[in-house]
Order: sequence, then C-alpha cells, then structure tokens
Amino acid sequence: MSNNTTTRFLTMPLLAVVTASGVAPLAHAQDPDGELPSVLVSGTRGYAQRNQLPVASESVTAEDIAETTNAVTVEDALKYLPSVLIRRRYIGDTQAPMATRTTGINASARSLIYADGILLSTLVNNNNQNGSPQWFMVAPDEIERVDVLYGPFAAAFPGNSYGAVTEIATRMPRKFEGSARLSSTSQRFSQYGTSDRYPAVQANVNVGNRSGKLSWWVSVNHLSSFSQPVTYLTVNQSSTNAAATAPVIAGAFTDRNRTGAPVLVIGAGNLTHTAQDAAKIKLAYDISPSLVATYTLGTWQNTAQAGSQSYLSTSAAAPYFGGSGTVNIGGKAYSAGTISSPFSSNSTKQEHWMQALSAKTRHEGPWNWEAVATWFNYQTDLTRTSTGPYPDAQHGGPGRIADAAGTRWNTVDLNGTWDQPSDAARHAVSFGVHDDHYFLASPVYNTSDWVRSDKGALFSDSRGKTHTRALWIQDAWQIAPSILATIGGRYEWWRAYDGFNLATASNGTSFPLTQPDVERNGFSPKLSITWQATPGWNVRGSYGRALRFPTVGELYQNIQTGQTFTQANPFLKPEDVHSAELAVECKSSTGRLRVSFFEEHVSNALISQTSTLPGVAVPVSFVQNVDKTRQRGVELVAEQRSVLVQGLDLNGSVTYVDARIKQNSGYVPTMPGATSIGKRTPYVPEWRATAMATYRPSDRWTYTLAARYSTRQYATVDNTDINPATYQGFQSYFVMDARVRYKLDRYWSAAAGIDNLNNKSYFLFHPFPQRTLFAELRYDF
Repeated sequence: MSNNTTTRFLTMPLLAVVTASGVAPLAHAQDPDGELPSVLVSGTRGYAQRNQLPVASESVTAEDIAETTNAVTVEDALKYLPSVLIRRRYIGDTQAPMATRTTGINASARSLIYADGILLSTLVNNNNQNGSPQWFMVAPDEIERVDVLYGPFAAAFPGNSYGAVTEIATRMPRKFEGSARLSSTSQRFSQYGTSDRYPAVQANVNVGNRSGKLSWWVSVNHLSSFSQPVTYLTVNQSSTNAAATAPVIAGAFTDRNRTGAPVLVIGAGNLTHTAQDAAKIKLAYDISPSLVATYTLGTWQNTAQAGSQSYLSTSAAAPYFGGSGTVNIGGKAYSAGTISSPFSSNSTKQEHWMQALSAKTRHEGPWNWEAVATWFNYQTDLTRTSTGPYPDAQHGGPGRIADAAGTRWNTVDLNGTWDQPSDAARHAVSFGVHDDHYFLASPVYNTSDWVRSDKGALFSDSRGKTHTRALWIQDAWQIAPSILATIGGRYEWWRAYDGFNLATASNGTSFPLTQPDVERNGFSPKLSITWQATPGWNVRGSYGRALRFPTVGELYQNIQTGQTFTQANPFLKPEDVHSAELAVECKSSTGRLRVSFFEEHVSNALISQTSTLPGVAVPVSFVQNVDKTRQRGVELVAEQRSVLVQGLDLNGSVTYVDARIKQNSGYVPTMPGATSIGKRTPYVPEWRATAMATYRPSDRWTYTLAARYSTRQYATVDNTDINPATYQGFQSYFVMDARVRYKLDRYWSAAAGIDNLNNKSYFLFHPFPQRTLFAELRYDF
C-alpha cells in the first residue's frame, strides 16, 4: 500500500469515531456509568464472539423468519436484509450467488458464507455458476440466527470478506425437541409463448436432545420443484427476404437483445425439475467443564432434468425445432440449422458431502482456544447435455458429459483469545492461524448417447489447485471509558499450482496446456475507532485493506455456456481493496437508526467481461484485472416497534452506491467509440431498498407486508447493455410480498403468503419468478 493511499484513508472522516460493538441490536449493553462494556474480539465463528467484531452487521432470528418470511430454502432468510441480494432464479436453484452493497451477483468469491463454521462459499470460482454457495446444506428450520457482517474490517476473515460475511448458526438442543414442516408453492408464469403453473413442495424434519455431556441434532429435508424458463432461445433477426418456396414458420416473438440489436425469441430453455434430499447430524460432547468437541456430517443429493420449449410451429400447427434448409419467418429467410442449435436438454446428478470437527475451551480465565477443521467434497457431480437435433435429442443421441467429481476444499483454523483487564487499560487480543486448499476438476467428455452412454473421448479439461496460509492478530484496546480502538492485521501466503487445460478443435485435434504456477503474499492492516457518544448514540469509523486472491476457476477454467466461451487466465493479480466506513447508530428501547457512509477503492478488480473478438465464432467471456474501480455510498437502516398502535413494527433500509470504473487499460472495445472509463461498475445498482411492516394483534396472529426494490444494473464494463428489459438484461424491480401466520396452539402453526404480490415481470439476466402462492403447516415438539 502506497504512502499516499495510506494517508488518504487514515485522514478520512470515517476514522473519526466508532461504535462500541457496532453490530446487532442487543450487543450494546451499558453499565450504569455509561462506560463501554468489555469487548472480546475473536476469530471464533460463534455469535457471542462475532457480535464483538469491529464491523457493521444486521441479523435475523429463527422467530423473525417464521413470522415474516415465506421461507422455502435457506436463502430466503436473507431476503430483507439491507444491501443483500441472493440471485435465486427459482426454488431449488443451485446457482444462487450473493450480492452486497458494493459487489455483484457474478462475484461470489467477494463474500463469505459459513454455517456453524463450515464454509459454504464455493471459492473454486468467482461467478454465478460453479462458484455459487452451497446453501442447500442448511434447511430453513435448522436456523437459530443469521448474521451478515459488512466490509473487510475484521482480521479474522480473509480478503473474500470485502463484500460481506454471512454466518448461519443452527440449533443445538438443551432438551428433547424437534419440528416437522410441510410447505408448498405455486407460481403462475406467463411470458412470450410460455404460460403455465410451476409448483414446489418441501418437507423438513428436525429432532435433537441433550443427555448429560452429549447433545445431538438431526435434520432431514426433501425438496421437489419445477422452474419457469431459466433461459430464452434467440436468433438474430434476418434482413434477407425469404424465397417464395421456403416453408413458413410461425410463432416467433420479435424483441431486442440487451445491446438493442433486433432478435427473434424462438423458445424457452432450461425448464427444470429438480428433486433434492439433504441430511445432517451434529454431535457435541463436553469432554470437561471447560472443553467441548463438536462434529458435523452433512450430505446433499440432487437429480434434475431440464428441457426446451419451442414457440415455433409449421403450417400444420406442429412444433418446429429447426432442421435443414431455409425457412420463412415473418417474410425473412432463416437457416433451419441456426434455429435448431439453441435447443437442448440436460440432466444433473449430484452428491456432495461436508464434515467439520472442532474443539473449543470456555475458561473463565484470560486464555481460550479453538481448533476447527472442515472438509467439503463433490462425491458425484455429473451434468449430461444433448448436442443432437431436437426433439429427438430429448431421448438420446450425441452429447457431452461434464464431471466435477473431485472438486473439493478443506480448511483448518487455530484461534486463541487473551482478555486480561488492568487498572490502566483493557486489552482483548485475538489471534489465529489459517490454512485452506481448493481443488478444481471439470473435465468434459463426448458421448454417443447423452442419456445412457458412458464417457467417451475427452473434449476439454480444466484443473488446478490453490493453497492459502494466513496469520492474523487483533487487539481491542479500551483507551478510555467511552473510546475503544481495534487494531489488527492479516498476513497471507497464496499459491496456485497444477493448472492444466485441454481444448479440442473442430477437426478433433486436442491441445493440452500445462499452466504456470503462481505465488503471491501480502499484509492487510485493519483499524477501527469507537466512541460511545451517549448511552443511546454510537459512532464508529473503520478502515481495512483486503487482498482477494484469484480463485482456481478464474485462473484455470475454460468452459462454454450456451453460445458463450469462457477463457481462463493464469496470470491474474489479486484484487487489492481499501475500504472505509463511518457508521452512526442511535438506539432506544423501541427502535434504532443506523447510517453508514462507505467508500471502497479496488485495484486490479477481477471482473468478467464478454466480447465478440475478430476471428472467434462465439462470444468470449474472460476475467481481467480492471486497473481501478471506486464504490462510494450511504446505507440507512431503521426499525421501530409499536408504531401508532401496539404490535405494529416497521423496519427498512435504503442504500445508494456510486460505483465507477476509474481506469481500465486492458479494455477491448465492443463497438466503435465505446469506453469503460467513468462507467458504472457491473452488477452494482445505484439504489436498493427494503421495507417491512409486521402487525401482531395477538399472540397467535402475525401479518406481514414487505417490499424489495432495486434500480437497473449494467452487466458490461462499458455499459453498452442499454436495453435491460430483455433476456440477459438487468432491470429495475419493485416486488411486494405478504404473509399471514397463525399459531393454532403451542405445537401447531400454519402460514400462507404470496411472493411477488404485484406480479412484477422482470429480468436479472434470467427471467425471475412471477406471483407465487405459498402455504405452510408446522408442528413443534
């Protein structure tokens, strides 16, 4: 970090003053004299310690979710948290990355997601596909609490935290207890030539007990769902008049793509049925009064089938999928082969496993320790895709098989805390050692029968590994009764190695390439100053540097998705992030208000760009280091209980971000005169907002009306995607949700709701769900 950069950030007003604990509503207890409470800053991934970290956070509890949210999968729990978007395209979607106030939905590695200390973030890539989190390892009814921590201000977390850290704490019983829940949804979707109803059903059972020194918890979950179209099939509009003898094909919809060019929408793709089963067991044993060991084992299985729908029809009213020759659509000539190429079917079979083992002390003295080891493995991960002509391809024929089995990661953390008060000052020191490995395997094979045959000749391959080691330390130093300084740093050693790529040309010739090994290291300082201005007012200023090292997928993975080819780049530099925040919070017994001003400068930002390059038949997507981006903005969060009438609670958030590309020397123009300098950073909207009103007229009834809003996003660095209201565009949206919950007695409860109550039709690259009905029956024992 340069001296100028250091000076600029250290002199920003963000460092003026800071809150005492800076996070969840219940974390700011005061003593009668108005002094700051003692603060333990720890890397231990538990709620009590996390609440002390020098970052702003927002939380939601199990009771909040049950009362206010139509939650089918765990991602729903985060639906109304400030500045957060989970891009879940349909219930059961396995590609649901998280976006935060300064990071987008195609940057999954810029946030971290943990469940009971187990990393669910898939840091083998940084995208919205095979980099998406493993949310499905947690069922909604397991949740005890979810905390989202904003910004890279805690030394306990790696540079991937510069968007946010989400920590999901699940239940452990104090006595025999459990629950069973059955929920169902039904979506009515209508767009272009698709009009149908798409249902989903979910069943979950949890049971646990504590007997003496041993406690255990078992969760079993089943989900079956049908999606609306995930993609639309398009061809460029022709300017050539059709011959009089060409067969006439009807049913196409005229539209424009995201750059404004005219296209025909000829069908819908990836209408998916998915069936998922998950099971998990947690065991905790008190080895001694001051030492507890915990073991977690989880598994998830998924089978999915997806197909295409044609909007086209012949003069005899038969569905048309293309073929040979030339056809007449709207008086223009189209190649039947071009029409046939987008239609395909695919099937997926997955089995993923996770394990974690931890040991933790709970001494009353100054020293405490924790050791955590986690392991996540793709035991089976096969995707079969047809390449032959439709509709025969639905039942067999040539295709490809992608096999991601062997993709895995493991982590080890050794953490300690020392908290020893003295008469002159109080220090709470936390420190730790971290080690992780990520392994990517993604060979693709040709096959003579994509439904039934085994793998044939290797078509392409992408493999690689990364390894990171880190040391970190952080000291919370109470300088005065109302002032706390938190100072820390993290040093990381990173290595990428064993990179390998293989590609096959159209003539069948293979081109293997062994990629070079790469090593990087760096130090990330952290500083936060807190001031308890009055018993109800907290102010916090924070600065943090973060190094986000490239994922193994960004470095080594080549892949073709639809008509777009993704090119690996083994020479990427790590993202260098300097972030600062000023947060002011006011709290009372009935509500709170937080205002956060934030600014983020990223050097060598890793951003995926797509261009049509000379001599290349299909669009090429490539990750490139963008020299400099700058994101600055303000986030307002408010909540108030018993507004006007007893039992009416209101809460909401508004976030404004001015996100700009400041320098991009590697930019490849997509059209004459285009530039990326001064354009909005991709996938970061200017405005986001949430609002929720919850009314509890009695202990049995809860009524909730909620809303989510976002302005449009750009997906290109030069902002040439000028038409957001189309497939692959990113529209603004305003969506309302409603829920009613009724407690029949101490055991039974029922709920009904509607997501997208106003039936907003919008695109976030993909078409998103329209009005969806929700029903739930739950039994707690």
